[in-house]
Amino acid sequence: MHSILEEDMANRCSPSSTFFIPESAKVLDSVQLAELERTFRIWATESARWDVRASRERILLIFLLIRHSGAKLNEVLELRFRDIDLEKRVVILAGEDKEKGRTVEIPDDLAEELRTALSQGAHAPDEALFRIDPAHVRRKFYEQAEACGLPRDFGNPSTLRRSRSVELLRGNLPLPVVRRLLGHPTPDLTAAHLEVSEEDVHHAARQDVDRESRRRTSARNIFFGKIIEINKGDIQSEVVLQTLGDLRITSVITNSSLKRMRLKIGTFATAEIKAPWVLIAGSADAAENSAENRLPGMVVAVNTGNVNVEV
Repeated sequence: MHSILEEDMANRCSPSSTFFIPESAKVLDSVQLAELERTFRIWATESARWDVRASRERILLIFLLIRHSGAKLNEVLELRFRDIDLEKRVVILAGEDKEKGRTVEIPDDLAEELRTALSQGAHAPDEALFRIDPAHVRRKFYEQAEACGLPRDFGNPSTLRRSRSVELLRGNLPLPVVRRLLGHPTPDLTAAHLEVSEEDVHHAARQDVDRESRRRTSARNIFFGKIIEINKGDIQSEVVLQTLGDLRITSVITNSSLKRMRLKIGTFATAEIKAPWVLIAGSADAAENSAENRLPGMVVAVNTGNVNVEV
């Protein structure tokens, strides 16, 4: 699996963020986290032995819980059956201190994976779900980080926890909310690895104005990801975006737009494709299509009108 580590780890300022990450901070961005998750999933299913697969899937669930909740490793290992509410899609994290538990939301797909895993046997309310040696878990995390092309210590659970906090802050979640979700006693711990410059302040304000403008557009097909390639021409530039689903979206914009949006390799952006501009071709005709962005898929709905048809 190819490495997605930044060529220049010191280059951490992104147009999608409202802060700067110091050079000393070990943080994975959203695309790197998605690639690490894919590595974990491949590893979890590649063994021919069912017992090995079952053991690896438990490690995968621990990774997903830390990655999406920002929990500490010991908090996940201390999870009991009654600490997970799949209907509300939340987990109660407390570790050994049950008096200081906090409720954290988890994604729908993770809730479904937990539902599938928990349905394979009967569980008592106080039963610990992950009776695994923490050293063994850390060792597997380090191994998968290396398999993903990352430095070994970037698989440390504390790095995943820190990366989640940065991801939430980049998503414009208020600092006090992120602090509560991660269980930090003071805001200083949450913001310890962040610095805000005057330029970041102005850029954050510009982001908010631009976001309001984007809400007035009719775009429905939106792809978020990291810029991995820029081919600059005399007037226009070709920008290649790698999405969280590992798709490559190519866009052509003017050089002035490239400069105005401060786009560069490694920064985050959103590609929006208006529905009338999407061409649909059957599988037999797909190879003859010259479009740069060709995304295979399955038709799931067709809405027929008097003049137009929505697919």
